[in-house]
Amino acid sequence: MPELKQGLKLGNHLLQKVAPSAIRAVDQQISPIPGIIKLTLGEPDFAVPEHVKQATVAAIEADYSHYAPSMGYPELRQAVADYLGRRWHADYAPEEIIVTTGATEAIAATLHALFNPGDTLIVPTPTFPLYAAIGRECGLNVVEVSTAPAFIMTPELLADTLAAHPDAKAMVVNYPGNPTGVTYTQAQIRALAAAVAQTNLLLLSDEIYAELTYNEEHLSLGQLLPAQTVLISGLSKSHAMTGYRVGYVAGPAALTAQIGKMHQYMVTTVASPMQMAALAALRDGGADPLPMRATYKQRRDLVVAGLSAAGFTVATPGGAFYVFAKMPARFGDDDVAFNLRLANEAKVGLVPGSVFGPGGRGYLRLSYAAATDRLTEALRRIQAFCQAN
Repeated sequence: MPELKQGLKLGNHLLQKVAPSAIRAVDQQISPIPGIIKLTLGEPDFAVPEHVKQATVAAIEADYSHYAPSMGYPELRQAVADYLGRRWHADYAPEEIIVTTGATEAIAATLHALFNPGDTLIVPTPTFPLYAAIGRECGLNVVEVSTAPAFIMTPELLADTLAAHPDAKAMVVNYPGNPTGVTYTQAQIRALAAAVAQTNLLLLSDEIYAELTYNEEHLSLGQLLPAQTVLISGLSKSHAMTGYRVGYVAGPAALTAQIGKMHQYMVTTVASPMQMAALAALRDGGADPLPMRATYKQRRDLVVAGLSAAGFTVATPGGAFYVFAKMPARFGDDDVAFNLRLANEAKVGLVPGSVFGPGGRGYLRLSYAAATDRLTEALRRIQAFCQAN
């Protein structure tokens, strides 16, 4: 095994301040435990729709093996625009859309392209750790704002945050939210949009779980506040296409031109067969999320009831496929230690809430993107553990 020459002093000092993915670290830590049921990762357990698979095979057989246009095939960008208009009433031209390697690259390219070191980015928490991690790697001043216990950024909380950080350039909005499953009602998102409209704040709106809402229909910030929104989404959650790695960015052309430049240097272009798969999903797969959503809703209700019976405090989530549950009071609020006990003693793997930022301590995230029988058994084990302790 080669060892680095001692005289080589290398490493991005900003990246060195960013820890590896805590979610993945927890998953790896508990994976060797015999018989463990892991409900750690946010990955659908459904297969990719058959017509999407066939479109992928057809693309490979048709020799879609060469570089695609950097911003995405024109027909796919048109399909994204049509989908956003048809489904979420958000009016974008194909030229304002970039096809990315998943929503993750969309977020990274956006943060690198639009901001300078020292710029302030507001990140409401608890939330997916990626936003703060990439923001810090870009040299941004990341201001994490706890939204607990409601997990909603209200106009009042936004006003307080901007009063403390008047130089803020942008804010992340993720709804339905990871890890909480909480989403904004239409009244709440309208109120937030109206408040932001009175500022020069840019919204980075991650709406990857938009198809997985259970109560009110999702209302996109791309419709409400297009002049101040960069909309980020993809096919991973709606069509169970996590491994296909297709996402997209939509926004004002002045911004997407810069994001597209960063995207070119990051990945050049998204894999050609995967773009054809995404095209099939968007053109012909409008009904694909429906059975998944119905199943997730049933699982959500199962998990909420099961965790409540074990003594957790659980608010019924309005979307996504996570439950963010507060530990029974008698166990204190050390979610990391409690999570390890659950893994080792109950053989159930969850994610401690504190890894998702301020407001998450004392909570655990359970992903119910897992087979119902596994969820049922995991809940039985959690209830038995809590009763015995």
